Amino acid sequence: MKLFSTVVLASALAVSGQALAGDAAAGKSAYAAKGCIGCHGAGGKSVVPTYPSLTGKDAAFVKQNLTDFRAGKRQNPTMNAMAAGLSDADIDNLAAYIGGL
Repeated sequence: MKLFSTVVLASALAVSGQALAGDAAAGKSAYAAKGCIGCHGAGGKSVVPTYPSLTGKDAAFVKQNLTDFRAGKRQNPTMNAMAAGLSDADIDNLAAYIGGL
């Protein structure tokens, strides 16, 4: 029974890790193509004080915030509009890229 519990726990952890797994290379491309770079800067370092830098943010933080902006749970007219067109895969990929900055 103990072995079964260990296998179940290990499987659950593996699946939860995959939930945050995205393609950082695709995220880097999306960061430029979807306009993120315009406000948040190259490499996540904003040059405009009113826009937050993303360097140092972890993938889970980025994924949660983009999901909340897309769903309207978090309000910011620019970010709500930008996130509205993102798929789940886009969000995972962007989170993987930004989380690695």
